[in-house]
Amino acid sequence: MCRVLRVQRSGYYAWKARPKSARTLADESLLESIKQSFENSHGIYGSPRVHRDLREDGVLCGEKRVARLMRQTQLRSVRGYKRPRYKVGKPATTAPNRLQREFTVALPDQVWVTDITYIRTYEGWLYLTVVIDLYSRMVVGWSMNSTMATALVLDALMMAVWRRRPETPVMIHSDQGSQFGSDDFNRWCKDNELVPSMSRRGNCWDNAVAESFFSSLKKERIKRRIYATRQEAKSDVFDYIEGFYNRVRRHSHLDQLSPLAFEQLQTGS
Repeated sequence: MCRVLRVQRSGYYAWKARPKSARTLADESLLESIKQSFENSHGIYGSPRVHRDLREDGVLCGEKRVARLMRQTQLRSVRGYKRPRYKVGKPATTAPNRLQREFTVALPDQVWVTDITYIRTYEGWLYLTVVIDLYSRMVVGWSMNSTMATALVLDALMMAVWRRRPETPVMIHSDQGSQFGSDDFNRWCKDNELVPSMSRRGNCWDNAVAESFFSSLKKERIKRRIYATRQEAKSDVFDYIEGFYNRVRRHSHLDQLSPLAFEQLQTGS
């Protein structure tokens, strides 16, 4: 070893016997807290969110120091997928685009967005609908089924209405999928004081918040896997939405608070 390093044997053993500096010991202690935060996030947090976790736990350190230690130990956050390409959309025909990409709202239950995605299992596709409140980005309703029938969407909306019990009409924004343009959907919205709004055809950015949630779900939890059964997929998606995303996951739009923590802070509850 000494020949390879081209140093004197006595100098090498003296270096090994030298006690660690206070800075090195502090870094080692901090790294344990960093690893715990990273593990609790299921390996998705980068240095800004890990740093926020440490601050709330009373650990005083700089974000650059956290980033350096994560880089040295190869703790890397999950990266997003390449953004989809899209064409300029045509106006919606079933309902106008009332939202107009105004994704920031002042109060809860003013605007909800909804969309459908699909998840691979060895039993076949599992379809997921979510309803998200733009105020806190909380998933207030969701539904999963093996078919894309309109009932999939209505079940998610029913959960949202039952949970939130809005006292005034709520705008519900979607893309132009056939489920959202059906007579059953529009009749249900009318009966429950929901005001439909639709993206332009072929323009995913008109419903960017729902698209962003699905991207987070797939890169942070599903990670291109194929579930053995639909029930296994349902259990994992349920855990992500109710156990992690709504309650724990920090959101940059909410000043690194989770949706639940943001709503509790605003209401004082």
